[in-house]
Amino acid sequence: GENGLLSPPAVSAMIRERGPVWQKAFGAFILTASHNPGGPEEDFGIKYNTQNGGPAPEYLMEATYANTTSIKNYKICSDFPEIDIATPGCTSVAAEDGSSSVVVEVIPSTESHVALLKSIFDFGAIKSLLDREDFSMIYDSMHGVNGPFSKAVFVDELGQPESVLMNHIPKDDFNGGHADPNLTYAKELVAIMGLDKKGDKIDVSGSVPSFGAAADGDGDRNMILGSQFFVTPSDSLAVLVANANCIPFFSTQGGLKAVARSMPTSGAVDLVAKDLNLDFFETPTGWKFFGNLMDSKCIFKGKDYTPFICGEESFGTGSDHIREKDGIWAVLAWLNVLAAQNPDSSKALVTVEDIVRKHWATYGRNYYCRWDFEGMDAVGANAMMDKMRASTAANTGRTVGSYTIATADDFKYVDPVDGSVAQKQGIRFLMSDGSRIIFRLSGTAGSGATVRMYIEQYETEKLDLAVADALKELTTIALSLCDIKTFCGTETPTVIT
Repeated sequence: GENGLLSPPAVSAMIRERGPVWQKAFGAFILTASHNPGGPEEDFGIKYNTQNGGPAPEYLMEATYANTTSIKNYKICSDFPEIDIATPGCTSVAAEDGSSSVVVEVIPSTESHVALLKSIFDFGAIKSLLDREDFSMIYDSMHGVNGPFSKAVFVDELGQPESVLMNHIPKDDFNGGHADPNLTYAKELVAIMGLDKKGDKIDVSGSVPSFGAAADGDGDRNMILGSQFFVTPSDSLAVLVANANCIPFFSTQGGLKAVARSMPTSGAVDLVAKDLNLDFFETPTGWKFFGNLMDSKCIFKGKDYTPFICGEESFGTGSDHIREKDGIWAVLAWLNVLAAQNPDSSKALVTVEDIVRKHWATYGRNYYCRWDFEGMDAVGANAMMDKMRASTAANTGRTVGSYTIATADDFKYVDPVDGSVAQKQGIRFLMSDGSRIIFRLSGTAGSGATVRMYIEQYETEKLDLAVADALKELTTIALSLCDIKTFCGTETPTVIT
């Protein structure tokens, strides 16, 4: 990509959309720090995406790893000429003896992805919303790769001033920040939107934008904010599913057919799927599981579940337009929904908060939070998980506080498309009233082990409680069930979302 800048959703779009057929890529390597601290002294990763545009499946990664164990030597062409990656175009490089040659093509970074997004959303309606005098927005790219894409969409295509963009110049170390779009790390945006790191309102001296959004380091995650109002990723997914058919991509294909969420994501979207009679799936964390469902017909000759929307509580949302989560897609989806709710500019603005509260009034509210304990000792964290795993049978049926554990288990997923099995995907405590406590270990949040603790309580009447108050007893129970203080030395999370 131009200047070496491509987001995973853009790479997925490029694999799937860029032609002609004889030039189509059969895969792509992506070099990324994702949402972790980046730079020469920080995190770095290598991903491989296959011909469908999605992350490589388990069997391919296992086979690749097996091959690496038998590597005896490797060769490097130390005299390969330097390529100007700032200028799109082709450079031919031939061996001195003429035995081989290669063509290096530098591709315009935003071209394929932006063209695809324009085919999905009603850009005219979105522009009319953005041009309203009573509407304002701010989009924080956190100095990640999303910057050029945000400029291409909002400035070049939608005609907005560059001032709607924030931290949109990419920096190889994210300007020293932690490019994770949540209430803790996107603190500059969160303050502008009139909130603190808990999502509570703060006193503000001036006006607050109507709409705020943030992207992570590699542009595939998103955070959505209204004026002094935080939208949880789980609620965001549910609202987009409930309103999907106002988006041309879905309405022109006969409407949304199926939806999926990762297991730790709240059950808010389950209620919408049931109400709208959509096929619904609960998968392990990982976009590749969604990709199988999207490709059920075209690759596996099974049932067609597209058009399809999916999401994770870790600020990832997307659809079957590509095979990666897509941060800027989620931002445009929200703006398309807002535009559909505000067809008449002479009337009062229907806000982000209005839409979410109306959703709660219809479906109830899933009070939800995630506690991240980052940089934990891996030995202690794994011992904690092993102890809970060994105690699932003993905990099933047990009364804890005012709750009864209906089921305690270690989540196992049998893929309905290819029959593959994923085990040890998270310890679950499912309460008899539908509340949930879940524990997972994550390897995508920097050094050490990250323990993630998820708490969820469903309410149909008490819709205006503070999240911490609604989940107070469940949180106390969760800390007791895992005994993280003993195993990891703390009960204080690094991040709460």
